[in-house]
Amino acid sequence: MTVAFALVTSLMWGLADFGGGLLTRRVPALTVVVVSQSLAAVALGAIVLATSGWQEIGSQLWFAVAAGVVGPIGLLAFYRALALGPMGVVSPLAALGAVSVPVGVGLALGERPGGAQTLGILVAVTGVVLACGPGTGGTPVARRTLLLTVFAALGIGAVMALIEHASVTMTGLFLALFVQRLCNVAVGGAALLRQTRRGRPALPPDGRTGLWASLPALALVGLADVAANGTYMVAAQSGPVTIAAVLASLYPVITALAARGWLSERLRPVQTAGVGLAVMGTLLLATG
Repeated sequence: MTVAFALVTSLMWGLADFGGGLLTRRVPALTVVVVSQSLAAVALGAIVLATSGWQEIGSQLWFAVAAGVVGPIGLLAFYRALALGPMGVVSPLAALGAVSVPVGVGLALGERPGGAQTLGILVAVTGVVLACGPGTGGTPVARRTLLLTVFAALGIGAVMALIEHASVTMTGLFLALFVQRLCNVAVGGAALLRQTRRGRPALPPDGRTGLWASLPALALVGLADVAANGTYMVAAQSGPVTIAAVLASLYPVITALAARGWLSERLRPVQTAGVGLAVMGTLLLATG
């Protein structure tokens, strides 16, 4: 059960990342976040009503609230990084946050990394350097894209660490995901309002017509992200977290394959090596 749900998590996150990054290339990133999460919230609200999930309200929901506040900040940085840089580089680097933040929390609580985790840190850092395209020839990843990716990685890791503790029942899971999405929309909506007041557009270049045309894709991105969060919670609670984290952290492979197939995106050999090392580092961190 853990393996199946974790593999579904990697698939859903990979597709959501690809779709969100692709949409951000023609729709403002904040609009992508707010609209996709709003559509997901509507769907989850209906499920909560149908399952009487509101009866699961308790102190654990504060984890969902915290994840909902942090989530849109990390997601916005991630989508902007995907829009600016190669998806095949940005996605695996951001995936490091999925395991590096829990490791950091463990260190703060007195835990010490094992040999595999230490090796994973070294491999991941090497992958970051190589994936940024050092040397001559080709187009390296811009510094702004790298900074956005690092910021996104921290946000993704924080959300994973928080949402895992937001519920212990299936109906409570739907409620936690619903609360998380409401907070996502509130934080993202406030940022979007501030952006429009500063004169930055909230709509794509072709206006409302373009936004309406993008609604099906936005809905798929939001629902895929919700599904990934939900299946990860189930995977982490039904079996060893290390197994769930390892398999869920494979989602950059899905994003990279989608970018290769849909966008014909090609990487320089040194960047390809860096991506491979970043994925290896992620796996080592999760299994240590």
